[in-house]
Amino acid sequence: MKIEIFTTPTCTYCKKTKEYFKENKIKYTEHDLTKDSGMAMKMIEKTGQQGVPVIVVDNDWDEAIIGFDKRAIEKAINKSS
Repeated sequence: MKIEIFTTPTCTYCKKTKEYFKENKIKYTEHDLTKDSGMAMKMIEKTGQQGVPVIVVDNDWDEAIIGFDKRAIEKAINKSS
């Protein structure tokens, strides 16, 4: 399972999401959009969203999770397992 999170350093909900991942031993790849404009453009192109966090499980952009939503994260992880 591959989990990607698109973040910015000042985003409170990004921090909460990463804390949730750490507490639950969920491995993820972080993309800091302030350092990678290409990833920022990809995220906006795929989701139409400019807000973060955006969480993508197993490259399923159609089911991208916008914001910190524990239920949606758990559902996506269980679906992928």
